Amino acid sequence: MPGLATAESEPLVFDKPGGRIVQAVLSGEVPRQAVLAFYDQTLPQLGWRRTADRVFVREGEELRLEFPKPAGRQVATAVRFTLTPR
Repeated sequence: MPGLATAESEPLVFDKPGGRIVQAVLSGEVPRQAVLAFYDQTLPQLGWRRTADRVFVREGEELRLEFPKPAGRQVATAVRFTLTPR
């Protein structure tokens, strides 16, 4: 999404027989509602189906979008993407 950048040096990635587990955090000066609207519109175009608020599924995988609480007076929006086998 325009306005979001990687907030961590490396995403967390595990490959296991049951599927992969990936976690990445992005942040930026973007309103939370704009982030939600962007991914609600974009992810279905990539084959993801929304099953709950901030939860999408595709081909045996589940993608969750979470908004961790900012530390201190941080004003940037942070979003954590977690991909797990379903």
